[in-house]
Amino acid sequence: MIRRGVTACLAAALAAVAGGGTAAAAAPAGPPGGTPCLPDSPARPTCVSGTLKDGTPYEFVVPAHWNGTVVVALDFAGPGRSEPLTARLLADGVARGGTSRAITGWDIRSAIDNQAEALARFEQAYGPARKAIASGTSMGGFVAAGVAQVHPGAFDAAVPMCGGLGGSVGQWNQKLDTVFVLERLVAPGLPVVDIPADVESARKAWIDALAAAQRTPEGRARIALAAAIGQLPAWGRNPDGSVPPPPDSGDAAALQQGAYLALAGGPLPYIGQAMSSRRQLMAVAGGNPSWNTGVDYEKQLRLADPALRRAVRELYRAAGLDLAADLKTLAAAPRVAADPDAVKRFSRGIVLKGDLRIPVLTLSGTGDQISTVAQQQSYEENVRRAGANSLLRQTYTETVGHCDFSPAEQEAALMTMFDRLRSGRWPATSAPAMNARAAALAAGPAPRYVPFTPPRFNRPYPG
Repeated sequence: MIRRGVTACLAAALAAVAGGGTAAAAAPAGPPGGTPCLPDSPARPTCVSGTLKDGTPYEFVVPAHWNGTVVVALDFAGPGRSEPLTARLLADGVARGGTSRAITGWDIRSAIDNQAEALARFEQAYGPARKAIASGTSMGGFVAAGVAQVHPGAFDAAVPMCGGLGGSVGQWNQKLDTVFVLERLVAPGLPVVDIPADVESARKAWIDALAAAQRTPEGRARIALAAAIGQLPAWGRNPDGSVPPPPDSGDAAALQQGAYLALAGGPLPYIGQAMSSRRQLMAVAGGNPSWNTGVDYEKQLRLADPALRRAVRELYRAAGLDLAADLKTLAAAPRVAADPDAVKRFSRGIVLKGDLRIPVLTLSGTGDQISTVAQQQSYEENVRRAGANSLLRQTYTETVGHCDFSPAEQEAALMTMFDRLRSGRWPATSAPAMNARAAALAAGPAPRYVPFTPPRFNRPYPG
């Protein structure tokens, strides 16, 4: 574990060597390690960049009047400079930076450690940060939660956004369930875990098969069943990326259409990511780290979202299908077994055990088809069992698609954590409080924080 004091001492030592043996008593007005960048920015920032020991790029942007707070994220290096959230934080005196996933990919543990190494490089250049917060979206949210667990001595807090907080093994067991049910009942012979090198062809074959199934009552019923078992949202983006309204909980057809769009619609369909990322993570794990041996899919349906479960039964009746017969088919189907060594390697990516020592605030979208919202229940349960409830707050937006937050919604989450670190106490994190915070930040889409209780995650992996 890297300790903030250690990195501060290292930074001072490096400054002393560079300056001929005596460290400066105070940081100069112009940060020492950066060069002017973003010339159109009113914050007059400087930037520092480089590569970590494993070759991963890192980059930080620091306003001229830096207040000592830095936000560190996976996926910042490269696109982060131009993101609206960066401009907002720079205007508030906050530095932002981080790394790229170009080297680590699904090697989550290395990406976690890289955040601490990047922070140390930043502090060598700019001096010790008063507060360092790990925060990112998607895999970056997953990594930020991992940073809170692995490097609490280097970071003061974490704000994971739309991350798969069921952990490496748990979230991909859940994805296996969805694809397995679809292959057994809708698209026999298409890849489930052994994804071919031609990932695009596999993705297209799945998209085409689901589109064909969607045109029949039988196919629609079985797509809904797979979505219910896999805990997908019954809400998705249209093929052109536009956002339909949330479906009525009593409208079986609308719920099924939403589940289909989550699977195969919009710019990032669930089934496409299940192909591309599955192939990448199996390369990292050196085998298959997922299994459904011993899984009772009838039980998982009984525990599924009640609205979608009712829709499944209604759709099966309308199609003249026997739901019990399909569940028996699933129960009798040959199962997928994991490679035990691959499970061990992949679980190092991380199993999020909940033993927090720094505050964490999560932000999740209720209609996220990639980082399913049920995983937040698993994370909260682990934190509760570890006795760290006081360090966790969870917030939700009624948004559809993966990580579909506005910059103001993201900034509101970070501001909430800034307040928590300043006062030592949590400010209000209710939906009205979060919406008020976001609305005060800027014009734009109306903030969409909502009260929400996630369903119980059906594939927890304790490690």
